[in-house]
Amino acid sequence: MGKAFNPGLTLYHIPVEEIERCVMGLGNEKMTCRLARELDIVDFLAGQGIRPVKINGNDYWYHSPLREERTPSFKVNRKINRWFDFGEGIGGNLVDLGIRLYQCTVSNFLEILEGAALPDTSQQKRRQIPNPSGNKVEEIAALSSSNLLTYLQNRSIPLSFGQQYLDEVKFRWKGKRYRALGFKNDSGGWELRNEFYKSSISPKGSTYINRGNSRLAVFEGFFDFLSYLVLFGDSAQPADFLILNSLSFFESSRELMEGYREVQLFLDNDKAGREKIAYAITLSDIYHSQSSAYCGYKDLNDFLCGIAMNALPSDHQQPPGWNI
Repeated sequence: MGKAFNPGLTLYHIPVEEIERCVMGLGNEKMTCRLARELDIVDFLAGQGIRPVKINGNDYWYHSPLREERTPSFKVNRKINRWFDFGEGIGGNLVDLGIRLYQCTVSNFLEILEGAALPDTSQQKRRQIPNPSGNKVEEIAALSSSNLLTYLQNRSIPLSFGQQYLDEVKFRWKGKRYRALGFKNDSGGWELRNEFYKSSISPKGSTYINRGNSRLAVFEGFFDFLSYLVLFGDSAQPADFLILNSLSFFESSRELMEGYREVQLFLDNDKAGREKIAYAITLSDIYHSQSSAYCGYKDLNDFLCGIAMNALPSDHQQPPGWNI
């Protein structure tokens, strides 16, 4: 019998271009092998509760999900998005993995992916992803959706932090209802996230949390901000917080940032993030990069998820190399 499917599956790494193409008129397109192969294997496994035992750069090592074993021999190279099981000498893409994991045909696995991609309990398929420009908020409520709470847990964020900084946003797009974690920006818009997509409700803008300190911590997205709170709690030096919600707001935030004695940048470990840090350092010596401390991870939340398999110390001691 095939493996039971976990509805908490995370499938939000489809390229933006493909999302936009589907939203603009191909929303009824079925899941294909080509689209399925583009889905992130690490996120797929995380959605099934399968966590890596070891991470070495782009290589994620697991106990094989295809059989019982004591020594991890199943590797996913996240850069090329391919897996290989050294114990059996087989590997491939997500489709190759899915048909073995669920012991099903290719067409059945594609149907599983389509059926998994439902916003909450609605019957809309994964390909119908809301376009920010057409979203209309219907209700703002406290977090209660089991799907959203599971997603928050999969991102290693405790419910207490979610309840403090996030809301459950119920909104409508093209007559269909959706819900997502909502993080409000200072312009009155919302950043929206659930396990299936990343979206927003205009107007776009950054989020500033002023606690009257002389030090500012800057993040690209709210999951990185929440990860900072999880990692350090009250052990970090007092700081105010700026969540850009998009790197495009960095320049317009300079006046605010440069009013501080120290600005610590927790930007993503990608080309755009590295370039923005390099640029900031040329502007003033108040800017300091923290990204090297989570080198090997794509961002601060990825770092948190990577170490979540080991219990964080109760006093939130800082990991070596951090200057917080």
